[in-house]
Amino acid sequence: MRPLFTLNNRLQLCAEMVRKGSRIADIGTDHAYLPVWLVRAGFVSFALACDIKAEPLKAGRLTISKYHAEDKVETRLCDGLRDVRPQEVDDIVIAGMGGETIVHILSEASWLKDKSKRLVLQPMSKHELVIAYLYEQGFELTEHRCTVADGKIYTAFSAQYTGAEKAVDEVFCYVGLLKAEDENDRRFILSTLNHLDKKSKADPHFGEIAEIIRERFSL
Repeated sequence: MRPLFTLNNRLQLCAEMVRKGSRIADIGTDHAYLPVWLVRAGFVSFALACDIKAEPLKAGRLTISKYHAEDKVETRLCDGLRDVRPQEVDDIVIAGMGGETIVHILSEASWLKDKSKRLVLQPMSKHELVIAYLYEQGFELTEHRCTVADGKIYTAFSAQYTGAEKAVDEVFCYVGLLKAEDENDRRFILSTLNHLDKKSKADPHFGEIAEIIRERFSL
């Protein structure tokens, strides 16, 4: 059998947050690298590789065939989670999309409000919108980490439903569970501060948030 490829750091971060033995849906799968790697490495028992476009799924099927994962990875053409049934999967991965898109996908799948499900999310932008949405809807972050891939810093977090809906302050939405003593976390926080500083030129409120974060993490 063909040797298994290595995931890049960005996808590896998501893979490490998936529960061992679970069944997953990878939304926006593109080339299906993550689901193929997870099943071939023995971390998950089944994977749905989903995408809204036919071309990425075609590429995904090539990856599935190349690494002989046809018995455990199924492709599905669908918009977000619309054609994924609750009983099919345990963990849902949504990576490589903007925060607004991720919130939209989550908002259309009320069945995610189930304490047995886990979300693994990796927003490419506006992660603060995703974190705010999760807590407003009764979810809670269970893990939050960062990594560097191809010279760029990424963040990802896992979340599960608790039923305790609550509003969290803006500072938490920007930094979540990150810790300044971790090098990658610190790099992401600094990147976030740079983003807030730029936004503060139009709205001083973002400068106030940045100052609180600097004080909290001694940056």
